[in-house]
Amino acid sequence: MDGEIHEDRLGLDRIYVQAKRWTDRPVRRPDVQAFVGTLQGARASKWVFITTSRFTDDSTDYVTRVQPRVVLVDGRRLADLMIEYGVGVSRLRSYELKRVDEDYFVDDEASEPLAGGLPSDHVSDCG
Repeated sequence: MDGEIHEDRLGLDRIYVQAKRWTDRPVRRPDVQAFVGTLQGARASKWVFITTSRFTDDSTDYVTRVQPRVVLVDGRRLADLMIEYGVGVSRLRSYELKRVDEDYFVDDEASEPLAGGLPSDHVSDCG
């Protein structure tokens, strides 16, 4: 086991984590079984196995049959989570899209468009 996450300040609920930074081979069933064996002895109830590579089919199949549940996070899912939560990533470029707020041009009292609407220098003739 590589670490544990305390879900509350008192440490009553914990998530146990195993992490493998592998690029040359996938995580196999014996790797996952060793993790499960360690945690069963610790009476752990929440487990996450993270890898930068991938999990073999037999390791994925194995975790469907053990209790408590083990969550597997492969490299692709890890990258997606990192991007989603802004962890370990930096912003390359961002875009701001704007649209005209039609309500801006409505007279609050009459609920009619204001005379003139948009200033003439912002109106283009498409015809």
